[in-house]
Amino acid sequence: MLKFEIHTINQKARRGTLKTAHGNIQTPAFMPVGTVGTVKAMMPESVKETGAEIILGNTYHLMLRPTAERVASFGGLHKFMNWPGPILTDSGGFQVMSLSGLRKITEEGVTFQSHIDGSKHFLSPERSMEIQYLLDSDITMAFDECVKYPAEYKVVQKSMERSMRWAKRSKEAFIDRDGYGLFGIVQGGMFEDLRRQSIHDLTAIGFDGYAIGGLAVGEGQDMMFSVLDYTACALPDDKPRYLMGVGRPTDIVGAVYRGVDMFDCVMPSRSGRTGQAFTSHGVLNMRNACHIDDHAPLDAECTCPACRNYTRGYIHHLFRAGEILGSMLLTMHNIHFYENLMKQIREAISENRFEEFHDRFMSRFQNERKM
Repeated sequence: MLKFEIHTINQKARRGTLKTAHGNIQTPAFMPVGTVGTVKAMMPESVKETGAEIILGNTYHLMLRPTAERVASFGGLHKFMNWPGPILTDSGGFQVMSLSGLRKITEEGVTFQSHIDGSKHFLSPERSMEIQYLLDSDITMAFDECVKYPAEYKVVQKSMERSMRWAKRSKEAFIDRDGYGLFGIVQGGMFEDLRRQSIHDLTAIGFDGYAIGGLAVGEGQDMMFSVLDYTACALPDDKPRYLMGVGRPTDIVGAVYRGVDMFDCVMPSRSGRTGQAFTSHGVLNMRNACHIDDHAPLDAECTCPACRNYTRGYIHHLFRAGEILGSMLLTMHNIHFYENLMKQIREAISENRFEEFHDRFMSRFQNERKM
């Protein structure tokens, strides 16, 4: 069981602490994505230095390689990857569903072919819970079915209803112990009645936290916020709320404004590997020739090692030369930027000025441009 304390509520934004077996998480929180047991281009020690308190791993990828049983033989994912803090693991549902023609769904679960070697595997709510237990995940996610956007009402309804049955089976298979928890996942696409039915069913089962799935799938920010307007506030007040796979800085600030507590996204690390840097003045494309003679840091307001020690001109050179250090520096910077944003959000909520922070931030960054 997890313990969640809410310290301050500013409008709908919440400032809290989530207590787990491997440490506390200050919320709102952003989780860097470490899909296969590593945040790409970063050492775990460097991830910790950005201010991150929790990272995300993935059931699907780790069950295929190196296998959950092998990770367990090393003492669990924390010891295996040298990350002492909390870990949340995605259940694998999203990854399995994205395989399209390589999988078959039944009421029992999903049979699929590995994207690595074509070998056949079966993933069910019970097996997903077992894998996440072997990984020693602090926060386990219920196994759910995801549908691609857009989808017809009946398709989304059928998928949501199956996900609710799988959520019940996930809860029954989950091994409850102090400091560990299970989150249910709200589905229902862009249909309000299906979302509300999903929330009703999940809260009747009872979970340690509630995730909002099926967003950031191409629907656009306005529609995502519209769904959050009626979804987040309908979730239990005393449990953490997690928006999966989100997102851009403006997505995060807007979601916190609507009552969301936790986030994850590959954007800061993926952008770092492709030469894009998030800064207090917008997004920089470090491949652009305008940076070739620039002696300035990425962001004069940032205190990360990349900004303290290296110039835009040097980082531009690294990307033009194809050097891996460029990806390492930008990934470090981007995750630091995200974690510092969360710190600013928490401070604004604690000081009862988050609405002002939200309005100023959204006005400043809504029309982000790459420079």
